Amino acid sequence: MVIRVIQYGMGSIGTEIVKLLLKRGKEKRLTGAVDTDEDIAGKDVGEVLGINKLGVIVSKDPIGAICEGNADIVLHSTTSRLVDIKPQILRCVREKMNVISTCEELAYPIGFNARITDEIDAEAKRFGVTVLGTGVNPGFVMDVLPVFLTTVCKNVNRVEVTRIVNASLRREPLQRKIGTGLTVGEFQQKVEEKKLGHVGLLESLVMIANTLGWDLVIDEKIEPVIAKELLKTEYFEVEPGEVAGIFQTAIGSKNGENLIKLVLRMEIDAKEQYDRTQIFGEPDIDIKIQNGLFGDDATVAIVVNLIEAVMDAPPGFLTMKDVPFLPHLT
Repeated sequence: MVIRVIQYGMGSIGTEIVKLLLKRGKEKRLTGAVDTDEDIAGKDVGEVLGINKLGVIVSKDPIGAICEGNADIVLHSTTSRLVDIKPQILRCVREKMNVISTCEELAYPIGFNARITDEIDAEAKRFGVTVLGTGVNPGFVMDVLPVFLTTVCKNVNRVEVTRIVNASLRREPLQRKIGTGLTVGEFQQKVEEKKLGHVGLLESLVMIANTLGWDLVIDEKIEPVIAKELLKTEYFEVEPGEVAGIFQTAIGSKNGENLIKLVLRMEIDAKEQYDRTQIFGEPDIDIKIQNGLFGDDATVAIVVNLIEAVMDAPPGFLTMKDVPFLPHLT
Protein backbone atom coordinates (compact mmCIF):
# COMPACT_ATOMS: atom_id res chain seq x y z
CA MET A 1 0.00 0.00 0.00
CA VAL A 2 1.33 3.41 -1.00
CA ILE A 3 0.65 6.14 1.56
CA ARG A 4 0.04 9.49 -0.14
CA VAL A 5 1.47 12.42 1.81
CA ILE A 6 1.04 16.20 1.77
CA GLN A 7 3.65 18.38 3.45
CA TYR A 8 2.04 21.47 5.03
CA GLY A 9 4.80 24.01 5.71
CA MET A 10 7.99 24.03 3.65
CA GLY A 11 10.30 25.72 6.13
CA SER A 12 13.44 24.12 7.54
CA ILE A 13 11.60 21.24 9.23
CA GLY A 14 9.16 20.70 6.37
CA THR A 15 11.85 20.47 3.73
CA GLU A 16 13.81 17.95 5.81
CA ILE A 17 10.65 15.87 6.25
CA VAL A 18 10.24 15.77 2.48
CA LYS A 19 13.89 14.73 2.01
CA LEU A 20 13.43 11.83 4.43
CA LEU A 21 10.21 10.80 2.69
CA LEU A 22 12.05 10.67 -0.61
CA LYS A 23 14.72 8.42 0.92
CA ARG A 24 12.13 6.00 2.27
CA GLY A 25 11.13 4.80 -1.20
CA LYS A 26 7.82 4.11 -2.86
CA GLU A 27 5.79 3.15 0.22
CA LYS A 28 5.33 6.83 1.07
CA ARG A 29 4.74 9.19 -1.84
CA LEU A 30 4.61 12.99 -1.72
CA THR A 31 1.53 14.17 -3.61
CA GLY A 32 1.18 17.78 -2.42
CA ALA A 33 2.82 20.64 -0.54
CA VAL A 34 1.58 23.86 1.08
CA ASP A 35 3.37 27.09 2.00
CA THR A 36 2.32 30.76 1.95
CA ASP A 37 5.85 32.09 1.35
CA GLU A 38 5.79 34.02 -1.93
CA ASP A 39 9.33 32.82 -2.69
CA ILE A 40 8.23 29.18 -2.49
CA ALA A 41 4.57 29.06 -3.56
CA GLY A 42 4.14 28.05 -7.20
CA LYS A 43 7.48 26.27 -7.42
CA ASP A 44 8.07 22.56 -7.87
CA VAL A 45 9.06 20.92 -4.57
CA GLY A 46 12.21 19.58 -6.20
CA GLU A 47 13.19 23.09 -7.15
CA VAL A 48 12.72 24.20 -3.53
CA LEU A 49 14.95 21.33 -2.38
CA GLY A 50 17.57 22.00 -5.04
CA ILE A 51 17.07 18.65 -6.79
CA ASN A 52 15.31 17.42 -9.92
CA LYS A 53 11.67 18.40 -10.32
CA LEU A 54 9.20 16.04 -8.63
CA GLY A 55 6.02 17.09 -10.39
CA VAL A 56 4.56 18.42 -7.12
CA ILE A 57 3.87 22.16 -6.94
CA VAL A 58 3.88 24.08 -3.66
CA SER A 59 0.40 25.59 -3.23
CA LYS A 60 -0.64 28.59 -1.14
CA ASP A 61 -4.10 27.03 -0.80
CA PRO A 62 -4.20 23.97 1.50
CA ILE A 63 -7.54 22.80 0.16
CA GLY A 64 -6.27 23.02 -3.40
CA ALA A 65 -3.22 20.96 -2.46
CA ILE A 66 -5.35 18.41 -0.60
CA CYS A 67 -7.81 17.99 -3.43
CA GLU A 68 -5.11 17.85 -6.09
CA GLY A 69 -2.90 15.54 -4.05
CA ASN A 70 -5.72 13.16 -3.10
CA ALA A 71 -3.66 12.21 -0.04
CA ASP A 72 -4.02 10.00 3.02
CA ILE A 73 -2.13 12.11 5.56
CA VAL A 74 -0.88 15.66 6.07
CA LEU A 75 2.46 16.30 7.77
CA HIS A 76 2.08 19.73 9.33
CA SER A 77 4.95 21.98 10.45
CA THR A 78 4.15 25.69 10.52
CA THR A 79 4.25 27.34 13.97
CA SER A 80 4.34 26.69 17.73
CA ARG A 81 1.06 28.19 19.00
CA LEU A 82 -2.07 26.04 18.84
CA VAL A 83 -4.47 28.96 18.47
CA ASP A 84 -2.64 29.93 15.26
CA ILE A 85 -2.77 26.49 13.66
CA LYS A 86 -6.29 25.48 14.74
CA PRO A 87 -7.85 26.61 11.42
CA GLN A 88 -5.14 24.80 9.46
CA ILE A 89 -5.68 21.53 11.32
CA LEU A 90 -9.47 21.71 11.09
CA ARG A 91 -9.36 22.37 7.34
CA CYS A 92 -7.30 19.21 6.86
CA VAL A 93 -9.57 17.18 9.15
CA ARG A 94 -12.72 18.34 7.37
CA GLU A 95 -11.21 17.15 4.09
CA LYS A 96 -10.83 13.72 5.74
CA MET A 97 -7.05 13.96 6.09
CA ASN A 98 -5.09 12.37 8.94
CA VAL A 99 -2.61 14.85 10.44
CA ILE A 100 0.75 14.72 12.22
CA SER A 101 1.76 18.15 13.49
CA THR A 102 4.96 19.47 15.08
CA CYS A 103 3.14 22.36 16.80
CA GLU A 104 4.65 22.36 20.30
CA GLU A 105 1.43 23.24 22.10
CA LEU A 106 -0.34 20.35 20.36
CA ALA A 107 2.06 17.78 21.86
CA TYR A 108 0.17 17.79 25.18
CA PRO A 109 -2.42 20.59 25.31
CA ILE A 110 -3.06 22.21 28.68
CA GLY A 111 -5.32 25.03 29.91
CA PHE A 112 -7.21 26.82 27.14
CA ASN A 113 -5.44 24.70 24.51
CA ALA A 114 -7.15 21.60 25.89
CA ARG A 115 -10.48 23.12 24.85
CA ILE A 116 -9.16 23.65 21.33
CA THR A 117 -8.12 20.02 21.09
CA ASP A 118 -11.52 18.93 22.37
CA GLU A 119 -12.93 20.54 19.21
CA ILE A 120 -10.23 18.98 17.05
CA ASP A 121 -10.92 15.59 18.64
CA ALA A 122 -14.66 15.87 17.99
CA GLU A 123 -14.16 16.89 14.35
CA ALA A 124 -11.56 14.17 13.78
CA LYS A 125 -13.96 11.53 15.07
CA ARG A 126 -16.76 13.03 12.99
CA PHE A 127 -14.71 12.76 9.79
CA GLY A 128 -13.02 9.47 10.67
CA VAL A 129 -9.41 10.67 10.83
CA THR A 130 -6.60 10.91 13.38
CA VAL A 131 -4.57 13.93 14.56
CA LEU A 132 -1.26 13.56 16.42
CA GLY A 133 0.87 16.27 18.01
CA THR A 134 4.53 15.28 18.25
CA GLY A 135 8.15 16.42 18.09
CA VAL A 136 11.35 15.90 20.02
CA ASN A 137 10.82 18.58 22.70
CA PRO A 138 8.00 18.49 23.60
CA GLY A 139 7.01 15.06 22.34
CA PHE A 140 9.90 12.86 23.33
CA VAL A 141 13.11 13.77 25.14
CA MET A 142 11.73 15.66 28.17
CA ASP A 143 8.40 13.84 28.53
CA VAL A 144 7.81 10.62 26.60
CA LEU A 145 11.28 9.23 27.34
CA PRO A 146 11.07 9.73 31.14
CA VAL A 147 7.48 8.45 31.14
CA PHE A 148 8.63 5.34 29.28
CA LEU A 149 11.50 4.77 31.73
CA THR A 150 9.13 4.81 34.71
CA THR A 151 7.45 1.64 33.40
CA VAL A 152 10.23 -0.46 34.94
CA CYS A 153 9.95 1.20 38.36
CA LYS A 154 8.02 -0.29 41.28
CA ASN A 155 7.54 3.24 42.54
CA VAL A 156 8.60 6.75 41.52
CA ASN A 157 9.40 9.48 44.04
CA ARG A 158 10.86 12.19 41.85
CA VAL A 159 11.76 12.94 38.22
CA GLU A 160 14.43 15.30 36.89
CA VAL A 161 15.20 15.94 33.23
CA THR A 162 18.00 18.19 31.97
CA ARG A 163 18.58 19.22 28.37
CA ILE A 164 21.69 21.26 27.48
CA VAL A 165 21.89 22.54 23.89
CA ASN A 166 24.80 24.22 22.15
CA ALA A 167 22.79 26.77 20.18
CA SER A 168 25.81 27.69 18.06
CA LEU A 169 25.12 24.52 16.10
CA ARG A 170 21.47 25.30 15.51
CA ARG A 171 19.63 27.31 12.87
CA GLU A 172 18.99 31.04 13.07
CA PRO A 173 15.33 30.86 14.27
CA LEU A 174 16.37 28.93 17.39
CA GLN A 175 19.25 31.31 18.12
CA ARG A 176 16.83 34.19 17.80
CA LYS A 177 14.20 32.42 19.95
CA ILE A 178 16.61 32.21 22.90
CA GLY A 179 17.34 35.96 22.77
CA THR A 180 20.83 35.85 21.29
CA GLY A 181 22.40 39.32 21.22
CA LEU A 182 19.67 41.08 23.20
CA THR A 183 20.26 43.24 26.24
CA VAL A 184 18.96 41.84 29.53
CA GLY A 185 16.18 44.44 29.49
CA GLU A 186 15.11 43.50 25.97
CA PHE A 187 15.19 39.82 26.96
CA GLN A 188 12.96 40.34 29.97
CA GLN A 189 10.48 42.43 27.98
CA LYS A 190 10.16 39.76 25.30
CA VAL A 191 9.64 37.10 27.98
CA GLU A 192 6.79 39.16 29.45
CA GLU A 193 5.28 39.51 25.97
CA LYS A 194 5.61 35.73 25.45
CA LYS A 195 7.72 36.38 22.37
CA LEU A 196 10.78 34.54 23.62
CA GLY A 197 11.60 31.19 25.16
CA HIS A 198 10.98 27.53 24.55
CA VAL A 199 7.36 26.55 23.97
CA GLY A 200 6.34 23.25 25.50
CA LEU A 201 8.18 22.85 28.80
CA LEU A 202 4.99 23.13 30.86
CA GLU A 203 3.27 20.71 28.49
CA SER A 204 6.08 18.19 29.08
CA LEU A 205 5.80 18.55 32.85
CA VAL A 206 2.03 18.07 32.85
CA MET A 207 2.35 14.95 30.67
CA ILE A 208 4.72 13.39 33.20
CA ALA A 209 2.59 14.47 36.18
CA ASN A 210 -0.64 13.16 34.65
CA THR A 211 0.98 9.84 33.79
CA LEU A 212 2.16 9.40 37.36
CA GLY A 213 -1.16 10.57 38.80
CA TRP A 214 0.38 13.57 40.54
CA ASP A 215 -1.61 16.76 41.13
CA LEU A 216 1.12 19.40 41.38
CA VAL A 217 1.63 23.11 41.80
CA ILE A 218 3.54 24.25 38.72
CA ASP A 219 6.04 27.06 38.38
CA GLU A 220 8.08 28.12 35.34
CA LYS A 221 11.05 30.51 35.17
CA ILE A 222 12.87 31.93 32.17
CA GLU A 223 16.23 33.61 32.76
CA PRO A 224 18.98 34.88 30.44
CA VAL A 225 22.43 33.34 30.07
CA ILE A 226 24.89 36.25 29.89
CA ALA A 227 27.96 36.23 27.64
CA LYS A 228 31.24 36.66 29.53
CA GLU A 229 33.29 37.15 26.37
CA LEU A 230 32.75 37.97 22.69
CA LEU A 231 30.85 35.14 21.00
CA LYS A 232 30.21 34.68 17.30
CA THR A 233 27.92 32.42 15.31
CA GLU A 234 27.03 32.28 11.64
CA TYR A 235 24.14 34.66 12.38
CA PHE A 236 25.03 36.72 15.48
CA GLU A 237 27.84 38.50 17.26
CA VAL A 238 27.32 38.68 21.02
CA GLU A 239 29.20 41.19 23.13
CA PRO A 240 30.09 40.54 26.79
CA GLY A 241 27.08 41.40 28.95
CA GLU A 242 24.58 40.60 26.20
CA VAL A 243 22.30 37.57 26.16
CA ALA A 244 23.91 34.36 24.90
CA GLY A 245 21.07 31.99 25.67
CA ILE A 246 18.24 30.94 27.91
CA PHE A 247 17.92 29.03 31.18
CA GLN A 248 14.37 27.79 31.53
CA THR A 249 12.97 25.62 34.28
CA ALA A 250 9.60 24.07 35.06
CA ILE A 251 8.99 22.63 38.53
CA GLY A 252 6.05 20.64 39.80
CA SER A 253 5.73 20.47 43.58
CA LYS A 254 3.42 19.11 46.25
CA ASN A 255 3.42 20.18 49.90
CA GLY A 256 6.59 22.18 49.24
CA GLU A 257 8.51 19.23 47.79
CA ASN A 258 9.73 19.32 44.19
CA LEU A 259 8.57 16.11 42.49
CA ILE A 260 9.29 17.01 38.86
CA LYS A 261 12.05 19.33 37.69
CA LEU A 262 12.71 20.08 34.01
CA VAL A 263 15.78 22.12 33.14
CA LEU A 264 16.42 23.46 29.64
CA ARG A 265 19.57 25.46 28.94
CA MET A 266 20.24 26.59 25.36
CA GLU A 267 23.19 28.87 24.84
CA ILE A 268 25.76 29.98 22.31
CA ASP A 269 29.07 28.14 22.60
CA ALA A 270 27.92 25.74 25.32
CA LYS A 271 30.91 23.66 26.43
CA GLU A 272 28.94 20.43 26.35
CA GLN A 273 25.48 19.27 25.40
CA TYR A 274 23.48 16.31 26.60
CA ASP A 275 20.05 14.97 27.56
CA ARG A 276 19.83 13.46 31.03
CA THR A 277 16.85 11.71 32.63
CA GLN A 278 16.90 10.82 36.32
CA ILE A 279 14.17 8.76 37.95
CA PHE A 280 14.37 8.57 41.73
CA GLY A 281 12.45 5.55 42.94
CA GLU A 282 12.72 1.80 42.95
CA PRO A 283 15.01 1.37 41.13
CA ASP A 284 16.79 4.69 40.54
CA ILE A 285 17.46 5.33 36.85
CA ASP A 286 20.04 7.75 35.47
CA ILE A 287 20.42 7.88 31.68
CA LYS A 288 22.55 10.45 29.87
CA ILE A 289 22.57 10.86 26.09
CA GLN A 290 25.98 12.38 25.43
CA ASN A 291 25.86 15.22 22.85
CA GLY A 292 22.06 15.15 23.12
CA LEU A 293 19.44 14.53 20.49
CA PHE A 294 19.70 17.01 17.64
CA GLY A 295 16.23 18.54 17.72
CA ASP A 296 15.54 19.10 14.03
CA ASP A 297 16.71 15.66 12.89
CA ALA A 298 14.88 13.90 15.71
CA THR A 299 11.64 15.76 15.00
CA VAL A 300 11.80 14.90 11.31
CA ALA A 301 12.39 11.22 12.14
CA ILE A 302 9.51 11.06 14.62
CA VAL A 303 7.07 12.56 12.14
CA VAL A 304 7.96 10.19 9.32
CA ASN A 305 8.36 7.10 11.52
CA LEU A 306 4.89 7.48 13.01
CA ILE A 307 2.94 7.79 9.76
CA GLU A 308 1.78 4.16 9.82
CA ALA A 309 0.92 4.32 13.52
CA VAL A 310 -1.34 7.32 12.94
CA MET A 311 -2.91 5.74 9.88
CA ASP A 312 -3.74 2.62 11.94
CA ALA A 313 -4.96 4.50 15.03
CA PRO A 314 -8.65 5.06 15.85
CA PRO A 315 -10.13 8.44 14.87
CA GLY A 316 -9.62 11.41 17.17
CA PHE A 317 -6.86 13.50 18.69
CA LEU A 318 -3.79 11.71 20.08
CA THR A 319 -0.70 12.61 22.05
CA MET A 320 2.50 10.57 22.10
CA LYS A 321 1.16 8.72 25.15
CA ASP A 322 -1.46 7.17 22.88
CA VAL A 323 0.68 5.71 20.06
CA PRO A 324 2.98 2.67 19.95
CA PHE A 325 6.70 3.51 20.02
CA LEU A 326 7.54 1.22 17.12
CA PRO A 327 9.11 3.07 14.19
CA HIS A 328 8.44 2.17 10.58
CA LEU A 329 11.82 2.66 8.92
CA THR A 330 10.63 1.91 5.41
